[in-house]
Amino acid sequence: MSRYILSRLGQALLVLWIAFTVSYLLLQALPGDAILIKFQNPELGLGPEQIAALREAYGVDSPLWQQYLHTLGNFLTGQFGYSVVGSVPVAHELLANLPATARLASLGLILATALALAIAFLATLAPFAWLRGALQSIPALFVSIPVFWLGIMLIQIFSFRLKWISVINPGEIEGLILPVITLAVPISAPLAQILLRNIDEASTQGYVAVARAKGASPTWVLWKHVARNALLPTLTIAGILFGELLAGAVITETVFGLNGIGGLTERSVRFQDTSVIQAVVVFSAAAFVLVNLAVDLLYPVFDPRLRKAKGVLA
Repeated sequence: MSRYILSRLGQALLVLWIAFTVSYLLLQALPGDAILIKFQNPELGLGPEQIAALREAYGVDSPLWQQYLHTLGNFLTGQFGYSVVGSVPVAHELLANLPATARLASLGLILATALALAIAFLATLAPFAWLRGALQSIPALFVSIPVFWLGIMLIQIFSFRLKWISVINPGEIEGLILPVITLAVPISAPLAQILLRNIDEASTQGYVAVARAKGASPTWVLWKHVARNALLPTLTIAGILFGELLAGAVITETVFGLNGIGGLTERSVRFQDTSVIQAVVVFSAAAFVLVNLAVDLLYPVFDPRLRKAKGVLA
């Protein structure tokens, strides 16, 4: 088991290093930089010598390999540099915007899980074939809806036409309703699809036939015998979908004008604040890796067969 954990940790570190390196090279390939965008403005009255001094202070004139090693060393020690646009440490920007994104992502994942469970179980227990078919087609519809389009449609319908939810100076709870729905609907689709497939596979097992032969009701069989085995593979998919959840949060915050990692990313991309973008990419990759690592380590806890196999491998 210890060998398995060390192997997963090594893979996680490798993924983080690759994410850092690829994002760094892509950002360096962008034309221009944040210093020129912010300071090369006639209204500021800065001359070429002063701009060159600023570039030297930020280290953007050093050779690429030196900048890479310097940035990598800073990230390893928890120093993410300074935001050129905000003139504050990048870590301060992240910490200031993280709570809003964490709240949105957490609520979105909870609602997505509830929607997936409702669709899967209702489709399984539906008494009519046409109703089961309609419910089983909902995930395909949800997964095909672009996040930005869904957000705009929800604003148009519930805010502008029905006037049920305000998007202009809303309350703390009211301001989260539409963004959470926007984020949850596309995420719920693959979860529901996996659940439906796993329920179908588990329903064909022998222990399910035995339970039915003993006179157990369909609802009892679903909850007591099928659901537990069907939910386990979904745990892995939920970890993989966390990356999509973060990407959806960025788009959702941009559509609804929310302050968070998404809004910070949008501003940083617009002004090419590469230090902030680099930190956001690495932070998102770290969150994705940690969630999937936790899923990998917890999976044997819920599945005795895997726990036994890992014990043998150790």
